[in-house]
Amino acid sequence: MTNHILKYFPTLTETQKSQFEKLCVLYPEWNEKINVISRKDIGNIEVNHILHSLAIAKYLRFAPGSRIMDFGSGGGFPGIPLAVLFPEVHFHLIDRIGKKMKVASEIAKAIGLDNVSVQHGDSGECHEKFDFIVSRAVMPQPELVKLSSKNISGIQRNALPNGVIALKGGDLNEEIKTIKSKTEITEIKNYFNEDFFDTKKIVYTIV
Repeated sequence: MTNHILKYFPTLTETQKSQFEKLCVLYPEWNEKINVISRKDIGNIEVNHILHSLAIAKYLRFAPGSRIMDFGSGGGFPGIPLAVLFPEVHFHLIDRIGKKMKVASEIAKAIGLDNVSVQHGDSGECHEKFDFIVSRAVMPQPELVKLSSKNISGIQRNALPNGVIALKGGDLNEEIKTIKSKTEITEIKNYFNEDFFDTKKIVYTIV
């Protein structure tokens, strides 16, 4: 069931394999009750949502002890797949939509993730510090950087300086114009060869 994930992450533990398999079952089940993924797209949960989230792990392997905020997490992407992959890293998921946070919370609990915390609310209500903010197509990068910069820690423990890592698609030249000097764009097709990733990108901005 998780052949695409195993293709790119062949050294997963048995626990991680089981957790990813459960995600492929639990999300469609929850989606019947609370719509967190387009019903037309739920059949592509493994590639379009879980593997897409894991592209961040190909770009940067978070150091043990890191703290990551998933900004506008929705049903838990990219935070929950990353939390499976990095059990020694803490992920704080935040979103304004309570029912989506309920899904993320219940799924994290169901697969035994103890490195995930969930907050229903606005990012302005979160006063904790994190090494990185991760996000998936929530808002333009300059706005995301502006809103989340107060939550970035001044202590560096990873191979890249602390900042914002977002998953986006399409032509981003106009969007990042004002932050171009501190932003790097990486094509996800450098890591994954499925057609879905042809236009998908990782956008990293130092904060």
